[in-house]
Amino acid sequence: MPIARPAAPIALQGVELRVLHLPLVSPFTTSFGTETVREVIVVRALTADGDGWGEIVTGAAPLYSSEYTQGAWDVALRWLTPALLDAGPLAPERVAAVLEPFKGHRMVKAGLELAVLDAALRAESRSLADYLGAVRDRVPSGVSVGLQRDPAALVETVRGYLDEGYARIKIKIKPGRDVGDTAAVREAFGGIPLQVDANSAYTLADIDTLAELDRFDLLLIEQPLQEDDIVDHAALAQHLRTPVCLDESITSRKAAVDALALGATSVINVKAGRVGGYLEAVAIHDVCREAGIPVWCGGMLETGIGRAANAALAALPGFTLPGDISASSRFYTRDIVTEPAVLEDGHVRVPLGHGIGVEIDPVALDDVTVAREVLRR
Repeated sequence: MPIARPAAPIALQGVELRVLHLPLVSPFTTSFGTETVREVIVVRALTADGDGWGEIVTGAAPLYSSEYTQGAWDVALRWLTPALLDAGPLAPERVAAVLEPFKGHRMVKAGLELAVLDAALRAESRSLADYLGAVRDRVPSGVSVGLQRDPAALVETVRGYLDEGYARIKIKIKPGRDVGDTAAVREAFGGIPLQVDANSAYTLADIDTLAELDRFDLLLIEQPLQEDDIVDHAALAQHLRTPVCLDESITSRKAAVDALALGATSVINVKAGRVGGYLEAVAIHDVCREAGIPVWCGGMLETGIGRAANAALAALPGFTLPGDISASSRFYTRDIVTEPAVLEDGHVRVPLGHGIGVEIDPVALDDVTVAREVLRR
């Protein structure tokens, strides 16, 4: 399902980059650490016909991936943004090719691509949802629950999200906080849609522990092993009834094709930032849909910019499982957009306005900005 109608080129006059520090409503703990403040970079593409916004979803430290904020800031200012400014009239579909000579840094590339996409689509009075091929105007919302103090605290936290109406619960696990936590949630809430996320915390030596999770009728177990352990994931999948889902391992369309060929996964979590942009995310969606493999849209604690774009992506036909597209209030007391995502009957609406479909709150943006640079042609 390639993009049906490409966007027209825009004349990029400049790019503004900002580092933001957004306090989280509550600490978010995974197998690789705890965040209390979300450090993120937002991108503003400056054109004569209006601006476009994107989000670089790196974290402060290279824990989820090798990318991190200060590295992203440096490569964006030193190499990637100048390459885009030197490229002349720029269609969004060309961004990846312009940046291809620079190895890695997919999250930076994704943020820059989204800003160009937003500007180009706003100039055409066209929505990102329409451009990507969305078939729904709202998407089911799952929530990602970090590690809690103990199983009892986890149950109470999950109870709160179920009361809010979330359509699916995902809990983080790590060695020593896996079977007991999952058992507590399943016992408390019966047959709710439930999945677990290991964030690469296990090895094949833990196969017996991971197999114990089969008795909880989970939707999937997400990224149990290290991201480069594709062969080991294939071996693990042969020993589990629970579907194995890959996240960190899927960095491109090719990585998805290879993982499917090896039998390393039967579900894929698509994150536009992790794979280099929304166009690459659509390509992965298309491969999986043709293969009959379900996909869902993961989250990176995005601001309202990335959250709006994720909702548009998750409205494509192959996204058949609820994604991590929760209400903005799940993470932030105050978002940087004027109309943050809200939960309505377990769903989040897909913004249908021009571009990504949301507007920036300039006061809120300034209040959380800790660094700012503007590059011009």
